[in-house]
Amino acid sequence: MAFDKGEDTVTTTSVTSSPPNGVHRDDMSIKNDAELKRRVMRKIDFWLVGFYSLVYIFRVIDSQNYANAAIINLEAGTGIKKELNFNASQWAWTQSIFSYSYLIFEPSNTVLLKWIKPSRCMFVLILSWGVCACAAGAAQDFPGMMCVRFAIGLAEAGFYPAVLYHMAFWYKPSELRWRIALFYSLGQVSGALSGLLAYAISYMDGAGGLSGWRWLFILEGLPAIVLSVVALLGLPDYPENARMLTEEERIFLNGRLSSSAPSGKDKSWDWAGIKALFSSPTLYTFSVYWIGHGIGGFGVNYALPTVIYELGFTSTALSQLMNIPPYVACFFFLNTLGYLLHKGWIRPWTSAVAIESTIIICYIILITVSNSIVKYIALIVATACAGSAYPVIWPERIRALDGTVAAGIGIGLTNAMAQFSGIAGPHIYSSVFGPTYRVSYIICLSFLCLAISGILSSWWLVWRKDKENLKNDAAARSVLENEV
Repeated sequence: MAFDKGEDTVTTTSVTSSPPNGVHRDDMSIKNDAELKRRVMRKIDFWLVGFYSLVYIFRVIDSQNYANAAIINLEAGTGIKKELNFNASQWAWTQSIFSYSYLIFEPSNTVLLKWIKPSRCMFVLILSWGVCACAAGAAQDFPGMMCVRFAIGLAEAGFYPAVLYHMAFWYKPSELRWRIALFYSLGQVSGALSGLLAYAISYMDGAGGLSGWRWLFILEGLPAIVLSVVALLGLPDYPENARMLTEEERIFLNGRLSSSAPSGKDKSWDWAGIKALFSSPTLYTFSVYWIGHGIGGFGVNYALPTVIYELGFTSTALSQLMNIPPYVACFFFLNTLGYLLHKGWIRPWTSAVAIESTIIICYIILITVSNSIVKYIALIVATACAGSAYPVIWPERIRALDGTVAAGIGIGLTNAMAQFSGIAGPHIYSSVFGPTYRVSYIICLSFLCLAISGILSSWWLVWRKDKENLKNDAAARSVLENEV
């Protein structure tokens, strides 16, 4: 049995005794291959899509709820800013310090999977951020919150790119499209859940002598602690040693992946691969896109509850609930895109450009229109598009990376560029620009134009590389034919 290392096909040679002019596959062999593939993919999807999505939900709740904490119990006088004596600048810094640690440690935390088993690595990351999230509920002043927020960022840094890196050990790039879309979309739904959770926990204000925002941080960290144990005991590491697979299933998985795909057997440090990574122009064009979209598209997420509240037609409690529709819209939009991409009805590159263009239109509406309802609808559309851009293009980014080390560092570096949104976003959407936030939208609109230039450049470079690879493959085939 031989498995093709190509894009999607699994080929099995089963030679029959008839006709002499060709080789035909036995129907039963084809059926068995299809059943084997379905069985194996179900097992992989359960952990690498299902379990990771569950963890990601709580990770996003953790990060999103800090924005929700800004207005929880504000009218009761027990809000976080008042109790910890934060001014607008200090609040923005406690938000952005989280992203500084992300930016610094994301590449290194991702490449740890090269030497440390994913199950152990994820156990440490998930347990650490759960403990640190709970500790945020004990902060007493600005320095204390800065320390704990930096620690949370350090613990969470690398989780998302490490998941993508781990998936690259198991899936072909073409199989990642809808899986990344589903994984990421569930994380966006958690943005809606964070608003609902903040709304419910706001009624715990004063319980046990603790303010509502303290309960918010404590309760959001506990699920991560539990899930870290599940990761340690059950998460499969690599296809060649996964306990959940039979020997036949391991052979199937190892035989179907490209030779350039990351491998758990490769523990060496590939300096040539690192050099090729940093000399590749795609590293920089994708970085431009990630930075441009991160600040331009994602920046508003760091202040969305406050931006919605300052539209002027809702209370702080109801603002938490009105924070839900943008993320629910993102969930449905992203899953629709994932399905269409999986079917091949749309293309990643054109979809990414269309998404950025739509956000630009939404920001123009937010700048020029004064009606609060219209602005709220524009925020919903902009948030849904912003949350869908990265997953659409991630498979193309992964496909442009070769080798285990280069893939790990490349994925980590690329995702680290998105953390500029967390550094710049809280300052761009500082309350000093409210309640209209016109200056904020104009700044972000400029970065979205930068993002479009980055994606178009990356598109051209990847297309050129694909064309060169096809030319080289054709030349290699020609040489083999001449030798025969």
